[in-house]
Amino acid sequence: MSSSEQRQKKFDLHRNKDNTSRTGNNNNSDKNMQQPNVHRRAAGSNWLAATASGSENKVQVAKAAEEGSSTDFEHLTKSARTRQRKMAQRNRYLAMDCEMVGVGHNGQEDMLARVSIVNSAGHVLLDKHVKPRQPVTDYRTSVSGIRPHDIENAEDFATVQDEVVKLLHGKILVGHALRNDLNVLSIKHPFEQIRDTSRYKPLCKLVSNGHTPSLKRLTMAVLGQEIQTGEHNSVEDARSAMGIYNRIAADWEKYLEKKQLQQQRF
Repeated sequence: MSSSEQRQKKFDLHRNKDNTSRTGNNNNSDKNMQQPNVHRRAAGSNWLAATASGSENKVQVAKAAEEGSSTDFEHLTKSARTRQRKMAQRNRYLAMDCEMVGVGHNGQEDMLARVSIVNSAGHVLLDKHVKPRQPVTDYRTSVSGIRPHDIENAEDFATVQDEVVKLLHGKILVGHALRNDLNVLSIKHPFEQIRDTSRYKPLCKLVSNGHTPSLKRLTMAVLGQEIQTGEHNSVEDARSAMGIYNRIAADWEKYLEKKQLQQQRF
């Protein structure tokens, strides 16, 4: 083979290698440049899915706050957990008040006509009129604020009673003369979980010389607010009892702790 043929052969060989190299680089480049073909509708679906997850989280928080339940914290944001804890704390203390009508001879016996429950912030958790189980002989409207049409088609006693029991379970119950309210509801509540503004001795001594003070008088003395200027309102009365408790809660709880220690010693 001549020298010229050898040179030509070497040239052809180098040229083939260069072409192969360029082809390989182009293929790699095409692979690197290639993007997944994401349809706009698919992209919208992804966005909607993310939005739905956020909405679901909000619904979960709202439900947890409303029910005061211990929802799985892993699915909640930090701020949502904080809100839920605050709501749970608010719902740990509940104030209740009932309005009654008279049944029996001359309306002397009490019958539940309305029950209201608020949390420590005064938010209404339950406020319902109750259908009487016996003929009403005295609506006591000037005090109770109850009129025939209020309770004519109201909810059944057993239904409302069940709601109250579930709502109060495990909670600290605040109110004024709660024995009357519990009696008319035909339910019981643990004594140690009751905060009755009519039976807190330091308050009674301060306001009425040791006698049982009215809620109206207590509210004016402790909160500086006037209530029950006409017909009573069970929501207003429940909020007043809670407001009184909130104002002196620290002293009240210390008083109970001290009293409990004294009882344990004897």
